[in-house]
Amino acid sequence: MPLPETKEISLSPAAYNKIKEFSRKTDIIAIGPGLSQNKATQELILKVIAGIDKPMVIDADGLNSLGKQRKQFRGNIILTPHPGEMSRLTGLPVPVIQKNRKKVAKEFANEYNVEIVLKGKNTLVADNKDNFYVNKTGNPGMAKAGSGDVLTGIIAAFLGQGLNLFQAAKYAVYLHGSAGDLAAKKKTQISMTASDIIDMLPEAIKKS
Repeated sequence: MPLPETKEISLSPAAYNKIKEFSRKTDIIAIGPGLSQNKATQELILKVIAGIDKPMVIDADGLNSLGKQRKQFRGNIILTPHPGEMSRLTGLPVPVIQKNRKKVAKEFANEYNVEIVLKGKNTLVADNKDNFYVNKTGNPGMAKAGSGDVLTGIIAAFLGQGLNLFQAAKYAVYLHGSAGDLAAKKKTQISMTASDIIDMLPEAIKKS
């Protein structure tokens, strides 16, 4: 959908009304990948997060827009940070997060009424209802540009099919990693790309 832009050709806050109007036809919002850290665009992202009450997956520049804002979320939001993004959200150093991944994720989920998908080796999912999942699929070859965007899309797709937040995140993380493992077998870890993960999703679904 064409939307107003900034001088830097990123989305402008003037796009908000069109986005809100369009969102009335949608079930789910995924926001963040590719939006840029332009200050005006970041304002738009925050406005969408605060002003549109839909189940929402927030990743990448969506997470960057939140920064260290300490506020309660409205309860139907999934955040998908990698350790660096989690560091910006919490103010904790990355090594501290990596040594205490479960504790950090659970405490953040409980304090801010949000679901956390903390990416990395053994990606984990935590919510504020004591649900917790540690994923065992996936491989280092998935640490490529766009891989996280693929995960965001899978989570949003599951939400759109009626799964609750925890189910959508858990199954998406597993399927994403499984597709990544199949892609690594076919293309090798060093050569695989995010698009290869997408290509292997049908096989991963059959395998599941």
